[in-house]
Amino acid sequence: MSVADSDGLTFRQDYFSDPAAWSALVSLLDDTFGIDIDPLRELGGPDPASMPFGWFTDEGLLAANLSAFAMPFVLNGRLVNAAAFQSGAVRPPWRGRGLYRDVTGKALAWCEARDFEAIILYTDKPTLYEPYGFRSLPLHKYVGAAPMSEAAATSRPVQPPDADDLALLQGLLKNRKPVSETLAVASSSAMFLINTQLDSDVRLSYLEESEAVIAWKMPAPGHVVLLDVVAREIPSLAAILAGLGIQATSVETLFRPDRLGWSGEATPYGGGTRLMLRGLEEMSLDHPAMLSPMADF
Repeated sequence: MSVADSDGLTFRQDYFSDPAAWSALVSLLDDTFGIDIDPLRELGGPDPASMPFGWFTDEGLLAANLSAFAMPFVLNGRLVNAAAFQSGAVRPPWRGRGLYRDVTGKALAWCEARDFEAIILYTDKPTLYEPYGFRSLPLHKYVGAAPMSEAAATSRPVQPPDADDLALLQGLLKNRKPVSETLAVASSSAMFLINTQLDSDVRLSYLEESEAVIAWKMPAPGHVVLLDVVAREIPSLAAILAGLGIQATSVETLFRPDRLGWSGEATPYGGGTRLMLRGLEEMSLDHPAMLSPMADF
């Protein structure tokens, strides 16, 4: 493997405790993807299991980066000790110099040293990762008629920047039950919290009786999209709709709804982003499924 051309750059890892370096990552992702992850600092900070790998200029600009972190998930009912990659980017002036290949190799070595069974990532450039043994998983959402409503229940909006709501969410995320047995994140508080800030259409509601936080959207009258359910025990879809207090005629779940007491029709999930998996070559999805977008990394 050729050596990266890092002339004029300095390699750093595990730099999240340095405010200037964190700001450099925020700038890189904003400039490259138009997303602002800086609110994460007010939502508990980056995942403590994160390990960033980056090449910096003498002026403190982050030229190339890839971060790895622990991301246990459930696959076909089995808890997988896995890692995930995120925040992968290279600024245009430094592309074509092998820097991304370099940080990818370092991130893979870090994961292998910690005996992770698998690594997952989201990308719109799958061919970039296929040489490293990653393969794409087919993603499916579920669509169907709304179930008959149960007796009315109570819920309230949740605003993560609020200290009390943040504490509530962190407690539920720490002790959550995976939303599906087929494919679901087991633990990823930081990703859920930052995704509440990146998509202004996401609504969070706390169902008092079920002690559950529902991440949902309503893109059209009567049509509800469930993104995630965070609870120690997953309530039924009928209970969720009753708690939200909405009249729904159709429902879409962006995860397999095997724990909702409801079954819609599996439909391929569109979009250019792919979920890729490295490891567990002998395993494939037992049922059509997808990871909740609230775990998008």
